[in-house]
Amino acid sequence: MNRGSSSPSAAANYLLCTNCRKVLRKDKRIRVSQPLTRGPSAFIPEKEVVQANTVDERTNFLVEEYSTSGRLDNITQVMSLHTQYLESFLRSQFYMLRMDGPLPLPHRHYIAIMAAARHQCSYLINMHVDEFLKTGGIAEWLNGLEYVPQRLKNLNEINKLLAHRPWLITKEHIQKLVKTGENNWSLPELVHAVVLLAHYHALASFVFGSGINPERDPEISNGFRLISVNNFCVCDLANDNNIENASLTGSNFGIVDSLSELEALMERMKRLQEEREDEEASQEEMTTRFEKEKKESLFVVSGDTFHSFPHSDFEDDMIITSDVSRYIEDPGFGYEDFARRGEEHLPTFRAQDYTWENHGFSLVNRLYSDIGHLLDEKFRMVYNLTYNTMATHEDVDTTMLRRALFNYVHCMFGIRYDDYDYGEVNQLLERSLKVYIKTVTCYPERTTKRMYDSYWRQFKHSEKVHVNLLLMEARMQAELLYALRAITRHLT
Repeated sequence: MNRGSSSPSAAANYLLCTNCRKVLRKDKRIRVSQPLTRGPSAFIPEKEVVQANTVDERTNFLVEEYSTSGRLDNITQVMSLHTQYLESFLRSQFYMLRMDGPLPLPHRHYIAIMAAARHQCSYLINMHVDEFLKTGGIAEWLNGLEYVPQRLKNLNEINKLLAHRPWLITKEHIQKLVKTGENNWSLPELVHAVVLLAHYHALASFVFGSGINPERDPEISNGFRLISVNNFCVCDLANDNNIENASLTGSNFGIVDSLSELEALMERMKRLQEEREDEEASQEEMTTRFEKEKKESLFVVSGDTFHSFPHSDFEDDMIITSDVSRYIEDPGFGYEDFARRGEEHLPTFRAQDYTWENHGFSLVNRLYSDIGHLLDEKFRMVYNLTYNTMATHEDVDTTMLRRALFNYVHCMFGIRYDDYDYGEVNQLLERSLKVYIKTVTCYPERTTKRMYDSYWRQFKHSEKVHVNLLLMEARMQAELLYALRAITRHLT
């Protein structure tokens, strides 16, 4: 959305849609025109998703059993390309939202709304506004944060930090929330809230990364929900945000002929495997490679690529309408690179010092029983999920590729695995894929169809959905590691 070009005073009240050129009042909820692509995703041909759903009775059973909305929504349809994972996802989400837990049901949905609002994710906000009201939430709270109890408002800071810079969370943030007083949080309540915040930040990444379309609503004449406008309208999203002049061609995204791209990737995987068998890099060399990859991530996305876009699409002119901004404070606060230039280096989070398996899992399970098992199963499921295929190739061990994707996300969040050779990230993830990963993980609301189309052009859409699932879970785990480490420090 860019501002309209009428008189300055009038222009302040209107937006001009860059896709359909409609002039829209800022203060109105508007009816979004039908997306340019039908089906659950603006990025994936409808027939691919529909085929998966019609043949899979398991998906229908899972929806009946675990869907909070009671129907097959667009997220579930796209995830059903991986039914095994879908089961883990739906079970853990159902547990967070519906089963016994420290927080009242309406609070759970309001926290989901607050989390989704950090990325202006209208899709998730609308879904949970409905659920909030159905579970007995007070309608007045939907007018904005000033109408909610102070203790919910107190989650603002941790919501903001978890969503954009989780490495800044300290035990002092935890102490502030759990200190005695009428608005304090118990530790079990806080853990439940943190799990919900991390889940919905990560799910916003999946929604934007997979181009999820708005839901059809039979009660509305044209079949689509009333949704609030975020910085792009939905038809705009389907049409790659209408960035016609963006020079996302070979020079920026390193695109080569897609067939040779696939063969080259297979060859690199084979070579890395052989090198690994021949000799292991020293610990010093491994450290150097991590630092190099961390610094190089500075130049992905935030560097030359965005400068080729119309400036106002991404920076100062980004408009957050009142429908979304009412649920957050400090809307200008966003992701900043962990390894920023010219600043004191933040200490790297050494995964060995605080792991999910040895530390996070037991803490979360102790304070919010059983959720640890469900999250652990979901993390393991997505990490180990494989069909031993890569595009047209069969009998391929993709472990190396899955690990590179997961660890690259953690690298951008300042988390380092001592036993991992980060040189592999550079070898396996080409530039267009890195741009996509960083956008989906750090600024999902900026994801475009062109970014999605630009990488792995020979691969199946189900393989790209698998990438999105890996990015979502890696992001959620990174947020949880920082929050749970801060809670552990508060306890010790």
